[in-house]
Amino acid sequence: MTDPIAIDPESPGLFTRPDYFELLARLRRDAPVYEYEPNAWTIARYDAVREISRDPERFCSGRGVLMNDPLRRGGEIHGSILHMDPPEHAPWRQLVNRRFTPRAVTTFSDRIHAAARAVLDDLDDIEPGTTVDFVDRVAAPFPVLVIAELLGIADADRDDFRRWSDAAISSTDTDAPALDDLAALYRFLVDHVRAKRGATPDDDPAREDIAARLANAEIDGRRLSTAEAVGYCLALLVAGNETTRHLVSGSVLALSEHPDQRDALASDPSGMERAVEECLRWVTPIQSFGRTVTLDTEIDGTRVKRGDWLVMLYASANRDERTFGERADRFDVTRPVESSHVAFGFGEHLCLGAALARLEARVLLTEMLTRFPRLEVDGEPRWTESTLVRGMERLPVALR
Repeated sequence: MTDPIAIDPESPGLFTRPDYFELLARLRRDAPVYEYEPNAWTIARYDAVREISRDPERFCSGRGVLMNDPLRRGGEIHGSILHMDPPEHAPWRQLVNRRFTPRAVTTFSDRIHAAARAVLDDLDDIEPGTTVDFVDRVAAPFPVLVIAELLGIADADRDDFRRWSDAAISSTDTDAPALDDLAALYRFLVDHVRAKRGATPDDDPAREDIAARLANAEIDGRRLSTAEAVGYCLALLVAGNETTRHLVSGSVLALSEHPDQRDALASDPSGMERAVEECLRWVTPIQSFGRTVTLDTEIDGTRVKRGDWLVMLYASANRDERTFGERADRFDVTRPVESSHVAFGFGEHLCLGAALARLEARVLLTEMLTRFPRLEVDGEPRWTESTLVRGMERLPVALR
């Protein structure tokens, strides 16, 4: 390859480029490991993303994982398991791991169904065929209800909690107003964690208050500090809120663009589990994370040096023709699940809430298609400019 490729994953707006997926295809074909600036590389192929994700000795998280990560600028982060490497990572993950196992999540199913019905019941007074902002009315409030309950946050605090949580993603890239909301969220969580000190965590994982567990948790005989517990809550908030929000809104967009597949699911929701896996592959809510090379090595045939920054492009990996076949660029809810997508990452940092997000998506999409089997996008989406997520701020949907 001789022509340079105009790509900068550290600048918000890459994921909304009209030629974004063509760009990813070119990277996979011509430059699977591409130096977009000195000592900084994009990783485009599925096998290389998995190799990096499973090898923290060569590719570490402790020097930053976000494009504009404070750790890359010499800052500090407390209690974020995203930024931990072995052997530190495992005991921190185990603090709440049992709450997010597939079995534990299943016991939470009734409350997820209740949250979905509560959000959709708010649409009952709308005339059939009316266009609403799906993000504002459904995709954003639904996961907030779920994660707020997991963190033991009272109903009275949830409107503020939603606004603040919206700021948690934008704060990685943008402006002072978002940072003001993030500061308010941090103060709220500090007070929330402190109020949980001394509480006895529930032994029933279906009803466990995760904030209470973290407020009273110990690592190697040392209780977590308030900053560490709050940092952990923030990581769970972002993972549990933003991933589901962008997954369900992206899924509605994809189903609207493929009405035959929407209609098939609406008439027979037994295929929803497989459909959600395809939606995860297709939408890929979290677009990229980074790793730092810890020793001179090779990845996908290219030499990289200690200290180099590698950006794993998950959406590219999830459309890799070498893994998903020559129809990898097609959305197909009946696609056999022969290879695992990397929408939740891979390896030790596989998303802690993967089972929860899957269940939330299955429940909400099934309930949506039961009530509005011919729902369709009615206007142009407004996309979020981010270095982390590919999602929409607004999605006009006609409730048919």
